[in-house]
Amino acid sequence: MPFRHREPLPAPPAYGASTVAEVMTSAAAALGVDGFTNALGLPASRRIAVVMVDGLGMALLRRYAAHAPFLRESLASARILSSAFPSTTAASLASLGTGLAPGQHGMVGYDVLDPAQDTVVNMLGRWDAAVDPLLWQPHPTVFERVSGQLPVVTVSHPRFEDSPMTRAALRGGAFAGAGTIHTQIDTAARHLAAAPRMLMYFYVNDLDKAGHRWGVESPHWLRALEDLDAALKLLARRVPPDTLLLLTADHGMVDIPASQRIDYSGHPDLLEGVAHTGGEPRMLHLYLAPDLPAEDRDALALRWHEAYGSRAWILTRDEAVAGGYFGPVRDEVLPRIGDLLVLAREGIALIDGRRVQPTAFEMVGQHGSLTRAERDIPLIVLAKPAAPGRSQGNRGRGARRG
Repeated sequence: MPFRHREPLPAPPAYGASTVAEVMTSAAAALGVDGFTNALGLPASRRIAVVMVDGLGMALLRRYAAHAPFLRESLASARILSSAFPSTTAASLASLGTGLAPGQHGMVGYDVLDPAQDTVVNMLGRWDAAVDPLLWQPHPTVFERVSGQLPVVTVSHPRFEDSPMTRAALRGGAFAGAGTIHTQIDTAARHLAAAPRMLMYFYVNDLDKAGHRWGVESPHWLRALEDLDAALKLLARRVPPDTLLLLTADHGMVDIPASQRIDYSGHPDLLEGVAHTGGEPRMLHLYLAPDLPAEDRDALALRWHEAYGSRAWILTRDEAVAGGYFGPVRDEVLPRIGDLLVLAREGIALIDGRRVQPTAFEMVGQHGSLTRAERDIPLIVLAKPAAPGRSQGNRGRGARRG
């Protein structure tokens, strides 16, 4: 009998309704750009700036709201969206930039199989030289579609300007590079003031870096959150009065103790018939040998279930696709998804020690799976256009909040 997962799974992301994929498309519609649907019901605006805070999950924001007094003021009216699946930067930023589910844009994990080369490639900063970002993700981005009708500006660190990730999923419009959060705020405010209409994307990743290195319960992460909160308060004060300023995120994060960062490569029975491993420690893609008989595939899945089934959801590619976790899947994307997926639901990280650097075992903060701590992300209005007839001088807290 074919292997089937045995535990109830969380619902898939509601693509088209309330995920990170609807943020930029709704913003474009709220700006009056043809061809977009305002699924999130954003108010009509002349300027919209979307601040993407890498790693700021909703659970973390609520837990540590005392360290973010500016953001705390808006928590009561914040909306909960879902990250893309997996709950990782590559998948969610690609969904934000294209308005598509991962099964369409093709960035279905951190490390995924390139079937053309039969090798695993990284989807963030270390793309294989043989992988063309424009072919891997061929759909026009939201920025490309909008830039013909009004200015589009990306504010981010200069090193991301021509990165493969940017070329694949965030291309289009002008890029304004700035190296620190304060220079980024200056850059964002200046560009917003320079045009009567604009769509802006503002990416911040200091929080995510602190979480991975020290954990979300560390003083380092809390200081990064405090710095972010102060910076966003300043940005909200400096944007022009007819600006809708939004905050969202790409995923949350959970701390994994060193004892639970497990090297599964020490268990040969879990790798028998596995040609490649990919994904990330909380959402593994296991790519099986093409000629592996069906009974051996089922036996392997059962061994993974016996080893980790009490702490992870284990399902086949067919189950994941049928369940809608990647959204509609293009034929070209299907083989990029593992034959077997292992999704952590408890506090574990599963690492293939054969193919990673030893530093991978030092990473405290992790994400990628379907737990609410990893997938729930905020949508917060930080500033909104002043009401008709209200002067800029009266644009205080009540005028900004949404």
